Amino acid sequence: MAEKQILLTYEGIKALEKELENLKTVERNNVAIELKEARAQGDLSENAEYDAAKDRQAEIESRIVEIEKMLKNVVVIDADDEGTADKVKPGHKVKLHDHTFKEDVEYLIVGSTEADPVNGKISNESPVGAALISRQVGDEIVVETEFGTDRYTILAISTN
Repeated sequence: MAEKQILLTYEGIKALEKELENLKTVERNNVAIELKEARAQGDLSENAEYDAAKDRQAEIESRIVEIEKMLKNVVVIDADDEGTADKVKPGHKVKLHDHTFKEDVEYLIVGSTEADPVNGKISNESPVGAALISRQVGDEIVVETEFGTDRYTILAISTN
């Protein structure tokens, strides 16, 4: 079975690569020191520091495997045009009018790995993100969420 493709911007790829490098070089070394110090204390059967260090080591190794798997299956979100775009796709910024709150909002459409709604990054798989894909300026979208129905009008689409 093929792995699920992971949508990431160049920024997201760089962040994962940086995290991976840190885990492999810094965090692995730190936990090795912690394990060595805990072993030096003697009896490992009742050594909480040793158990905590082993747990941390497992977390680090698990995250390394997870990041490596993501990077193997990454599809780069590349807003290939400069300026404006005709239809919304991942990598585009979308300015919307939120009819519920009567305000304009702006979102960058990203893959689920990079989603950070508080900072204006919504997943292409989220209810709003999915409803925006392939839509154009002037289109009105209605989105059903767990909190009710939201209505937006697309005001602008840009690639940067």
